[in-house]
Amino acid sequence: MRAYKIISVSVVILFITVLFAGAVTLPAAAQADTMQFRYNAQHTGDYSPVAGATPQNGLLRWKFATGNYVYSSPAIVNGVVYVGSDDHNVYALNAATGAKLWNYTTGDDVYASPAVVNGVVYVGSGDNSVYALNASTGALTWSFTIRSYVFSSPAVANGVVYVGSGDNNVYALNATTAASEWTFTTRGYVFSSPAVANGVVYVGSGDNNVYALDASTGAKLWNYTTGGAVESSPAVANGVVYVGSDDNNIYAFNASTGAKLWNYTTGSSVLSAPAVANGVVYVGSFDNNTYALNASTGAELWNYTTGSSVYSSPAVVNGTVYVGSDDHNVYALNASTGNLTWSFTTGDEVLSSPAIVNGVVYAGSNDGNVYAIGNAATVTSQGTMPNFEVVLVFVGLIFVGLVIAAYVVRRS
Repeated sequence: MRAYKIISVSVVILFITVLFAGAVTLPAAAQADTMQFRYNAQHTGDYSPVAGATPQNGLLRWKFATGNYVYSSPAIVNGVVYVGSDDHNVYALNAATGAKLWNYTTGDDVYASPAVVNGVVYVGSGDNSVYALNASTGALTWSFTIRSYVFSSPAVANGVVYVGSGDNNVYALNATTAASEWTFTTRGYVFSSPAVANGVVYVGSGDNNVYALDASTGAKLWNYTTGGAVESSPAVANGVVYVGSDDNNIYAFNASTGAKLWNYTTGSSVLSAPAVANGVVYVGSFDNNTYALNASTGAELWNYTTGSSVYSSPAVVNGTVYVGSDDHNVYALNASTGNLTWSFTTGDEVLSSPAIVNGVVYAGSNDGNVYAIGNAATVTSQGTMPNFEVVLVFVGLIFVGLVIAAYVVRRS
């Protein structure tokens, strides 16, 4: 009889522990329901709202083989990775497994990065078109034909798609109908991806200028002429525009007036788009370095030297900077010190800019693959708990189980 009671008590404790353990979870990182190049329309490169747990090392989760280079930077929305390839396709992949959900074939390379907003994927192609695709099925919603290639990644804000083109123009298209809202003509190709903040579009041009345009009308508000082509995409944070130039400089401008606040000179062209987080600007250069600069003064805080040019644009989350290099690696660097945390080696140059969602780093490589990188031991769909919290939870569960068990024994 006593053995029966002990077994019964054990079953009760086990049942309660399982029941409560299933109910006690930490909320996951906020699920992204929209994502654009560099995370948002301001192109800040700060993925903190959706980053989740920080991978402690660069272990491969999965990789997906496309048919050619992957310059495009992934956008991850509702558990789906959207990315372009030079094999002419836009892909939708299961974010957890890498399984292909669908692909849409354009007429040329898809160099641009998708913007995914309100269930629609917006992306440009080298076939001179901008596409809007149903995010669930890949079905074509609309396409808009331009006179030249579209390497610029679209930005979407307030129902309008803003994108640059090799025909020297910046376009504003109605996000629902593709109707042209306005066109602004520069004197050079526009590889740069527009950033949109507070009713203003900021974009660089091959004519050496950074432009600020009224988002509603396309009217020029100001421009600043650098010493080289501006292929870098601006980032806008706290009333300041940060952008690189082929004249080897990183610039900071007053977003309202265009007045130069500071510039920092690197050893080569800056095509990388800056990331801005916690008062620091992170950017790569063709001099093989990734730089961390004081956002207010431009003073160098640190630099990290890779084995080749850094075209990839950094992403920042939870005290870590993620960036690709032409030396085939994706690097995770301590955001405060620049020290290497880990690196992951692909089969070719990494021009794609990393995106981080729910504890996983996603990036493309010129080896034709899309990679998901992250330590499975520290990444879960529910987030992670510090060890002391886990201990407290289970001590509490055991205590509750013992109390109920004692009650059962006494009643029997």
